[in-house]
Amino acid sequence: MTRVIGIISGKGGVGKTTVVANLGSVIAQKFKKDVIVIDCNISTSHLGLYLGLYYTPVTLNQVLTGDAHIDDAIYQYHIHGLRVIPASLSFSDLKGVDIAKLKSTIKKLFGKADIILLDAAPGLGREAMATVKAADEVVFVNTPFVPSTMDIIKCHQVANEMGVKSLGVVLNMVGKDKYELTNKEVEELIELPVISTIPMDKNVLRSLALKMPVVLFSPNSPSSKEFVRLAAKIVGEEYIEPKGMFSGILEFFRPKRTEK
Repeated sequence: MTRVIGIISGKGGVGKTTVVANLGSVIAQKFKKDVIVIDCNISTSHLGLYLGLYYTPVTLNQVLTGDAHIDDAIYQYHIHGLRVIPASLSFSDLKGVDIAKLKSTIKKLFGKADIILLDAAPGLGREAMATVKAADEVVFVNTPFVPSTMDIIKCHQVANEMGVKSLGVVLNMVGKDKYELTNKEVEELIELPVISTIPMDKNVLRSLALKMPVVLFSPNSPSSKEFVRLAAKIVGEEYIEPKGMFSGILEFFRPKRTEK
């Protein structure tokens, strides 16, 4: 059964597309699932850029105008199996796009992937609403600040009214500043669990410059490890963080407790 999960945010700039790219890569690479990520932010598409897909002759735009089949817009990103359906970077390709067809279009992919991740437009405009309607489940991406949290409250209410299951909140770009909201405060405000706390990590910025997910660029970075934990929760599998060589040596020499 194909799961369709919308990745939603109330504001732009909170790292939603970064979460989609990395989450999709981890689920495909480490958990061996067939994954398709789709850029549903038609008017200001970024997912293809994040993955270095500058020229794609067929995009979601052509599919939604009826000029192409959805299968023709799928591109293989990496040897680990992640597939991508980008949106067009051209302003002219917005002409004739009917975003209301998104749900029926995605249904044509059922059975062709285990998980489909939808990179929504921020906010609650037509593109974002079409993504929520097309999804069976949603994950909200937020930063630890009041403005973005208030927007997620509205998005959660809309998802509830539409009968879409909310999996929880990914708190992104988390630092150690006292003025940041805590996980508990975010959970109390939104009335959803924080299922992942992704730390502020310069490796993410470096990976964006290289047009590749941080989980591939720097798999041992703090953010990468958290993306793996998040992916494990999404697919319902246990994740045991591998021990490095040094920690293994310490474990070997640590005195063992004997039962009496």
